[in-house]
Amino acid sequence: MELFQIFILAIIQGLTEFLPISSSGHLILVPHLTGWDDQGLAFDVAVHVGTLAAVVWYFRKEVIQLLQDWGLSIARRETVGESRLAWGIIIGTIPAGLVGLSISNNIEEILRSPMIIAATTIGFGALLWYADSTAKQTRNESQLSWRDFIIIGCAQAIALIPGTSRSGITITAGLMLGMTREAAARFSFLLSIPVIFLAGGLKTIELVQTKTPVDWTALTLGAIFSAISAYICIALFLKWINQIGMRPFVWYRFALGIFLIGYFS
Repeated sequence: MELFQIFILAIIQGLTEFLPISSSGHLILVPHLTGWDDQGLAFDVAVHVGTLAAVVWYFRKEVIQLLQDWGLSIARRETVGESRLAWGIIIGTIPAGLVGLSISNNIEEILRSPMIIAATTIGFGALLWYADSTAKQTRNESQLSWRDFIIIGCAQAIALIPGTSRSGITITAGLMLGMTREAAARFSFLLSIPVIFLAGGLKTIELVQTKTPVDWTALTLGAIFSAISAYICIALFLKWINQIGMRPFVWYRFALGIFLIGYFS
């Protein structure tokens, strides 16, 4: 891979993993639009490692507190500090984990079509617009019930369909459950940590099994570029989300979907 290709793909992964516009959809579309060869499994693993490093580092204080309180809750068999939120993140990860382990490869193979990505980009963009427009915005992540954790977790599982956007569908679900924009985004990002870790782990196992030759320079640069862009994206998104709302991303999704329909039809 050339440096320019590495840079572009890594930046796209870093930005779109946490913006509500679908990282998988963009990474599938880039080779279609540029004529580049598919970046390959090893590079996908590398940029996922980069985005995982970014979100863990950004929320490092929260992650440490969640892990400590979760461990104490097990030892004491009672709620400790933020342990309830930690258990909620675990519960919210289960649906995507089960679906991903059972049918994710089939979904990716069957639904990689640009036209399907166009449809999901527009459809789930409209749903995000509705959720943002009607949200009560009175709750934060600490006020979610066990039922809410399950609902958001099930929504996350839908994001295995390319073009849906993991952050987009979980933020949509959070808004529909009455969360503020910032709280919905923050919970979505925390919820991404185990999912990205598991997805990266599965891809790493696949990579080891295929015994594919590895370009370590490309992988290292991809991980670094995606980590930097993801960290900046998370920081700016959380800073501006209450002011700008979701409409800029909705309009982008509509424009992208319409472009794809016109380009590939």
